[in-house]
Amino acid sequence: MNKQPLHITNGSNLTNALNELDIQGVKLTWQELLCEGPTTEKVGSELFLETRKSFFTQFYNVDLDLELIKSELDKLKHPENYSEIVLWFEYDLFCHINMVAVISLIQQLKIELPIYLVCSGRIEGSKNLMGLSELSTEQLLNHYKNKVLLNADDIDMATTIWGIYCGVNHNLLKPFIVKSSSFEYLSNCLKAHLKRFPDSIDGLNTLEKNILEIINKYKITSKNHLLGYALNYQGFYGYGDLQLSKIIDQLEVFYTVTADKIELNRTGHEALLGQRNFSLEIDNNMIFGGVAKHDFQFSKQLNKLVKTVLNAH
Repeated sequence: MNKQPLHITNGSNLTNALNELDIQGVKLTWQELLCEGPTTEKVGSELFLETRKSFFTQFYNVDLDLELIKSELDKLKHPENYSEIVLWFEYDLFCHINMVAVISLIQQLKIELPIYLVCSGRIEGSKNLMGLSELSTEQLLNHYKNKVLLNADDIDMATTIWGIYCGVNHNLLKPFIVKSSSFEYLSNCLKAHLKRFPDSIDGLNTLEKNILEIINKYKITSKNHLLGYALNYQGFYGYGDLQLSKIIDQLEVFYTVTADKIELNRTGHEALLGQRNFSLEIDNNMIFGGVAKHDFQFSKQLNKLVKTVLNAH
């Protein structure tokens, strides 16, 4: 039997694109958003799956199809059938947290195969960072041709980062921001992650503040209109409709919606001016891996996470 590559993709759109291009190999579609919600270090375990299912139900009212996830993970049960593993993930935090989890899973299963990475981002001739599904056929095939072989240090780094993410001290991620590796965009993603915690001055994280700044800067006519801007102007986060719509709803205390426009109210203007800490105004029980969002705040002055005063003991 001829061995073939195992392609692990960041979603069904990309899996379909690879099939249409007749890229040979088995496709495993990774359908997760591990950048949000509680996680456990042992990826794919019963505890992991039940933890994730509970999060999706409670936070997004989405019923996670565990049987579908298990059927995809089953493709890792016979590594002897594969010649190599090719990871297809993008430049953003959404993809990078998924990616380090996948690499950790491969290590937990003691699979000893070459691991390659196909990662999109900066594209010649484009001002904007581009996702894999946004690439032309020629660009996608070129990315595949130039896939990067991960070395032992890369793999150790990814598994360490996943372990830290599942823990309570995310300041331990800071040294990896300046550590060189084959992950071109990892530094940007880790910096973006730390700024998902409330700012120690105004209590807003980067995504929340960005949405308020969009309302302040542009003539926004509806929540859908606002969502479009938020999707396009989010930097290295890579959040989807589901996530950003939730954040927009949670920020309602800061803006007023009328028939044809959305405008900041007085509280919204005060928040942008940083007149006080507004973190308690945002009804958000989000957890990032092993730590609750509101247990820490990001101090720009110290360039690190500090315990929220209520939790500083």
